[in-house]
Amino acid sequence: MLKQIRPAIVMIVAMTVITGLAYPLAMTGIAETIFPYQAQGSLIERDGKVIGSELIGQNFTSDKYFHGRPSATTEPDPKDATKTISVPYAADNSSGSNLGPTAKPLIDRMKDDAAKLKAENPNTPIPVDLATTSASGLDPQITPAAAEFQVPRVAKARGIGEDKLRELVAEAMESRTLGILGEPRVNVLKLNLALDALQNR
Repeated sequence: MLKQIRPAIVMIVAMTVITGLAYPLAMTGIAETIFPYQAQGSLIERDGKVIGSELIGQNFTSDKYFHGRPSATTEPDPKDATKTISVPYAADNSSGSNLGPTAKPLIDRMKDDAAKLKAENPNTPIPVDLATTSASGLDPQITPAAAEFQVPRVAKARGIGEDKLRELVAEAMESRTLGILGEPRVNVLKLNLALDALQNR
């Protein structure tokens, strides 16, 4: 019997070492060498302090900032572990809401969001990414249309001309990857940092 068990044990240990230790360490070493910025999480610093990542959205709520796409991520409720509470952009719990199109909580949330957005900019159609969440709940980017939609609110809150803000949005716009992959987009954190820098000049 030991003859049959020994190869199985050896194989489990060998594969654990190869696939659980050697391979991840090798890939991490290669990534650190070739793409050090990305391998460290594409972190963004200001004044020597990490304030976020290019890859994970943040929950901007002030009228003075551009807002990202809604996030459906949740965390356990600290008061009742059997329930969850909304914690936007919770990177440790990346997920969509998994609510179907007829789910009342989803319909109510979208109606509330649409009403707020309509009040903010009544004469402009609401870009879909300002009212819908993504599968990950962590999107750091919005469409150029979503950024443009928010220009009047931010301009009013900051006392900056709308044309100047539109220039800032245009400068922050990222093109398709390799010219063909994805869609043009605006990284919300980078845009808000540029906005702060504009007013600090």
